[in-house]
Amino acid sequence: MEPTIYLFFNGTCLEAMTHYAETLGGEVVYVFRNGDAPDVDSRMPGGDHLVMNMMVKLGATTVMASDSPDSMYSTPQGFRVQIAPPSLAEFDRIFAVLAKDARSVEMPPGETFWAERFAMFIDRFGTPWMLNHTGAKCPDAAAS
Repeated sequence: MEPTIYLFFNGTCLEAMTHYAETLGGEVVYVFRNGDAPDVDSRMPGGDHLVMNMMVKLGATTVMASDSPDSMYSTPQGFRVQIAPPSLAEFDRIFAVLAKDARSVEMPPGETFWAERFAMFIDRFGTPWMLNHTGAKCPDAAAS
């Protein structure tokens, strides 16, 4: 049994998850929109374009997501999606794309005592991220 990340968006699920799949080399496995529900009673409020459930595969990791009706949406807090780019060049590429138009950058890319490069930010879709490239500071971390 492996945990799965499940993200909620305020009407931008399809755009955000497609962006993540393209940026991180993943693939969209399926998308079920509100309008795909067989009957009106199965739909959430907000319109047929909203995503009810969606899956993206990023390597061996599954990321799932949906839109939330306005009345049920809350800003994500208490977690971050953490990824470990395999090289500094890949770190820089991913940061440049995911942090473009970021809502905030709490820690810009920089060296820490545990990582050659580390950053924390909230992207334009509201997803909180941590990028961590340990490199030579913790060579065994790349294998996990």
